[in-house]
Amino acid sequence: MLRGLIFDLGSTLIYTEHDHNWGAVLPRMRADLLAHLRAAGYTLDGPAFLNQLSAKYHEFDQQRQNDWQEYTTEWILTNTLAELGAPPPAPAVLTEALRAYYRYNEELWRPMPALHETLQTLAARGLKLAIISNASDDANVQRLIDQANLRAYFDPIIVSAAVGIRKPNPKIFELVWQAWGIAPAHCAMIGDTLGADILGAQMAGMHNIWLTSHAHHSANVAHRGNIVPELEIATLADLPTVLEKL
Repeated sequence: MLRGLIFDLGSTLIYTEHDHNWGAVLPRMRADLLAHLRAAGYTLDGPAFLNQLSAKYHEFDQQRQNDWQEYTTEWILTNTLAELGAPPPAPAVLTEALRAYYRYNEELWRPMPALHETLQTLAARGLKLAIISNASDDANVQRLIDQANLRAYFDPIIVSAAVGIRKPNPKIFELVWQAWGIAPAHCAMIGDTLGADILGAQMAGMHNIWLTSHAHHSANVAHRGNIVPELEIATLADLPTVLEKL
């Protein structure tokens, strides 16, 4: 019997028009970060800082895909500054710098169609609901959750930046069903990414449902045919009916 559902966040519960095309927003985000640091008193050479930050992100993005460990934006930023010979930012400066970095991107996210109606239906059935999000900044995710008025539906809410591990690492799924006291066989994962959400759920012994409405990105193309989801849905509104198959 199905007793709990775990959801991905980005491109599952909320979406942006750029979806997984971070190249469309990163130049603006990094320019905002640089402007904030300069306003805070850092005398940074713009091209040198941006190039070093980009290289550091690329390095650790590749690493986190391999070891399923999270490298936070805070860690990447402080190491970038250190490598450029800049002093470490004070905690308040660092917090506001990260907020400035994510501000533009946060404005772009919207709730998925039929989001709240679907969640209300699932909650009315007595199902436990949780979120697991792969993200390099916990505060960013928490703001997105509140922006979409999602917090009341989900417990727990787990962000890889806060716990240090990422999907598909089975240990991140364990954090949810151990908190619930429910066996993984009685839980299902719903997400848009085959390599993180679906493979992770399969390795953790959970049911899995692939949401395809915003799943057309390179990571999924690479895994299509190799990672086969248990079920597929085109929209969140299809979820309550599909769950009957489990």
